[in-house]
Amino acid sequence: MAASPSIITRNTDELANPTENIYESVAIISKRAKQISTNMKEELNGKLAEFASTVDNLEEIFENREQIEISRFYERMPKPTSMAVEEFENDNIYWRYKDQEESDEQK
Repeated sequence: MAASPSIITRNTDELANPTENIYESVAIISKRAKQISTNMKEELNGKLAEFASTVDNLEEIFENREQIEISRFYERMPKPTSMAVEEFENDNIYWRYKDQEESDEQK
């Protein structure tokens, strides 16, 4: 993902353009950010599960450098909200309105 990890000031008018309502845009971005966050957590947990051990001893603590590197990689990644805003601005998010779906089904 090419999203910037730093804070960027966004133009709310540009965010509102696709939906014509800033609140709808924020709701769409929020839902996408939650999806991204869930995927990232599942991916991280999957990678860290390889290092799971039932016995803790001092040797294992020093041997888990790979685990620490994986965790640091995820910490340095852009936040899910930044990634979602970037996708929204680049028109990479598909959304639909529930009312439109129901009216299309009735036709």
